[in-house]
Amino acid sequence: MIVGIAASVSHAHAEDLVFTLKNATSSTLERFYTSPSGVDDWEDDVFGQDVLEPGQSIKITIADGRSVCKYDMRFEFTEDSNLDTTEDTQDLCKMGSYTIHE
Repeated sequence: MIVGIAASVSHAHAEDLVFTLKNATSSTLERFYTSPSGVDDWEDDVFGQDVLEPGQSIKITIADGRSVCKYDMRFEFTEDSNLDTTEDTQDLCKMGSYTIHE
């Protein structure tokens, strides 16, 4: 199954990227990774021990001190999910919310 993603736009500062991540799928989002575009390795899992259940949202703050806006994102669902791991790249300085859909 292919997962679609939608983003809405608002303004944020590059030094402190803040947006709301919404899970509009029927599966639990188990891991969420980000890294600046062009970096070959993923940063640590943003969720840590937490997960994002279907229908839930969470406020994400990326305060890594970098002055970049374009980030790669990786979404991994629970093992029993019928959704594939999804990756996307967005300008997070312009985002107020990001919704992942089935």
